[in-house]
Amino acid sequence: MTTTAPDPTLREFCNDCDRPTRHAVRIELRVENPAADNPGCSREPYRVSRCLVCDATDARRMSDA
Repeated sequence: MTTTAPDPTLREFCNDCDRPTRHAVRIELRVENPAADNPGCSREPYRVSRCLVCDATDARRMSDA
């Protein structure tokens, strides 16, 4: 029996391509205020998607969703 790995890409609408395209999606922690006394405490999770057709990137703060 042959199994295939799940596809790590999603179809999402790309504003640059003006159509749904395949995107690679990841979650990353970003420091929002690097000048703070303790910048490690100002990290927030962001959802980052990159269009696999035109390479456009979109990042959205998870807590704003």
